[in-house]
Amino acid sequence: MDTKSLENFLKQFGKTVIDRSKENLDAAKGDTALGQSIRFEVVPTDKGFSTRFYMLDYGTYLDKGVSGNEEKRSYTNTKGATVSSPYSYTTKQPPTSILEVWIKKKGLEGTKGNKSFAFAIAKTIKKKGIKSLSFFQAPLGEEYKKLKEGMLTELKLDIESYLTTFYRN
Repeated sequence: MDTKSLENFLKQFGKTVIDRSKENLDAAKGDTALGQSIRFEVVPTDKGFSTRFYMLDYGTYLDKGVSGNEEKRSYTNTKGATVSSPYSYTTKQPPTSILEVWIKKKGLEGTKGNKSFAFAIAKTIKKKGIKSLSFFQAPLGEEYKKLKEGMLTELKLDIESYLTTFYRN
């Protein structure tokens, strides 16, 4: 059976989630490598189709946040509920080398040099964590609610098209 309608519907679902995720991320962080890395694909499977989403690994941490060792972080999941972040800093903190690159890129400079400034930032992140942006979870959840109804409509179109084609021969 030809399932073009359903496949196109899933592609539109994925595109909408990606577009809204990128808009959210861009509003919070500006144009970033993370934003450029967000993509999806619709893959045929034995049971139908699978819509898969991809982004750079650290996107999950920005999306869901990271709890610090003194402050807990939460995020809004796909169902709209606020839940605790599954990620946390305990004994380690972010590498200062990465923060030094970020400081230089942003044109910031500490009074005692970038190494000290990066260390101070890393120590603060370890304590307070990273606030969730829910840039991906929120649009995914909102679009998923629409997905259920729309899929039935598209599947119906594919079935009607199949039956019409089948009986024409």
